[in-house]
Amino acid sequence: MKSLRSIPALCAFFVVAALIVAGCGSSSSKSSSSSATTVPATDAAVVAGNPITKRAVYHWMYVDAKGEAAQDPGAPVIVPTDPPEFPKCIAQVKKEIPTLAKESDAKIRTACQSAFTSYAQAVMGFLITGYWYQGTAHKLGITLTKTQLQAAITKAKTASGIKTAAAYKTFLSTSGYTDADISYRIRISTLYSKLIKRHPTAVTSAEIASYYAAHKSSYGSAEKLNLRIVLAKTQANANAAKSALQRGQSWDAIAKKYSIDPTTKDSGGLLTGITANQEDAALSKAAFAAPLNKLEGPVKGQFGYYVFDVLKKTPATQETLTQATAAIKQTLTTQKTDAAEKLVNSLASSQWKSSTVCSQLFAITDCSNYVKPKTTTTATAPTTTPAPTVTSKSSTKKKSSTKKKSSAKSSTTSSSSSK
Repeated sequence: MKSLRSIPALCAFFVVAALIVAGCGSSSSKSSSSSATTVPATDAAVVAGNPITKRAVYHWMYVDAKGEAAQDPGAPVIVPTDPPEFPKCIAQVKKEIPTLAKESDAKIRTACQSAFTSYAQAVMGFLITGYWYQGTAHKLGITLTKTQLQAAITKAKTASGIKTAAAYKTFLSTSGYTDADISYRIRISTLYSKLIKRHPTAVTSAEIASYYAAHKSSYGSAEKLNLRIVLAKTQANANAAKSALQRGQSWDAIAKKYSIDPTTKDSGGLLTGITANQEDAALSKAAFAAPLNKLEGPVKGQFGYYVFDVLKKTPATQETLTQATAAIKQTLTTQKTDAAEKLVNSLASSQWKSSTVCSQLFAITDCSNYVKPKTTTTATAPTTTPAPTVTSKSSTKKKSSTKKKSSAKSSTTSSSSSK
């Protein structure tokens, strides 16, 4: 179950495609204590007696597809809403994507099925978990007044750069949203934020100090060296290399002649930004103790004999607690917020999953009757060409079961699902 914190600016006004689904089910707050055991043919699921209609699911699939098309001007809006044979989807693909006009129905059907699964799983997660959040808030006595909701809507529009009624109307037209969708979506986001705030996420100075003490090395840098080396196979070769360097021969020539180190033999033996224990222990010990610009060695190491010259030393650094405080506070705040989200999601699931029943076509892991698909090991004959994608973006869509959003608490057959 994906938390709402993954949705920026409350309702993510301008990133519909990236979020898979960016809407909600209904602005109604109808609830029921009864638990459905069957799903009517017109519905995709029933949550505690409240239907999530197929009509609503298809509406948000349209919002998703329209959002994707908006990212690629001229791309068709294809919504596969006629499973399992997808005759309308196949016809639309052939009509609106010229390159697939002569493709076989079977291959296009496969693409339609893939898109349907991706869209539908995202929408179902969005609608189901939204009900859970709203239902949980109701049980805890968390409310949201009309005034508070309107203030949140205004804030979201401002954050998204929507300053006029005309701009908002344009946004609705291009995104596929309705005004009711936006209102309800922000309602759920706000209630979710209130659920999160029931868990402490403030970071104290003592916690920052404790974290700093435990992770002090993360807020500084170790001493570093730049040096040149020749790693010779024998001590005699190391002495010969050192003598040649003392006579003024170049590191490039001597490294190529004597070094057996594949990393440095063709670059004049140069090593930069080396920290203690990064190289052979014997070399590190000698080099970090050596003065600058003095030819040293031979030093016997694990792989041979080293001749080296330290060119530069960069002292170690260490941020003070004061300097590290801002970064540590951000880290701890993120950790606490993540923990709070897990608690909210766990509570919501424990309260509502048992009364969430889905039809087979729309079942996801949040459904009490979900059955994990069996994994088949039967080999299938390869096709000569891959199945096409129904849009220019569907082949790169992430599996939508990981993109769950908030959604409606109750029946999703209101005006927001009228498309």
